Amino acid sequence: MRNPETVKYPLSTYRLLFALAVVIFAADQLTKILISHSIELGSFYPPHIIQVIPDFFHLVHVSNTGAAWSLFTGYSMWLAVIGFGALIAIWFMRNTLQLELKTNQWAFGMIVGGIIGNVFDRLRLGYVIDFLDFQFGGWHFPSFNIADSAICVGVAIYAIASLVYDFGKKKEKAPAP
Repeated sequence: MRNPETVKYPLSTYRLLFALAVVIFAADQLTKILISHSIELGSFYPPHIIQVIPDFFHLVHVSNTGAAWSLFTGYSMWLAVIGFGALIAIWFMRNTLQLELKTNQWAFGMIVGGIIGNVFDRLRLGYVIDFLDFQFGGWHFPSFNIADSAICVGVAIYAIASLVYDFGKKKEKAPAP
């Protein structure tokens, strides 16, 4: 049995991952450009927002110098460095992460595209543009964007695929001593 760490795959093996990352990045940036041209920065309350579904889903235009739920607010450039580090780690761990598998390419295509989208904002603007805003009754979910969504969905796909793979894997018998 070959060690997955030593297997060398050609770059073409990852074409689905690369293509999906480009699509996610493009969709993220396009939607942020549209929001930037439609709603003034800092718009979070009516009448300066677009109510898609009143009292449930709105389009807003806010800046976020932090991470999810505004954690680490004010550390945008450090978060960009961490994003670059994550991309480098994914590349060097591609065999361990089994990125040659199509399901994992879907997952990491979304994750990589999302990371690049948010890092691009941080380097270009010093913050990330968030614009998707959900609320239900008195509960208000933090605003987010396409990149954030792609990262979360990609992580969920990878976690589920990993569990399915681990539960479906036949247990190998250890060699007798």
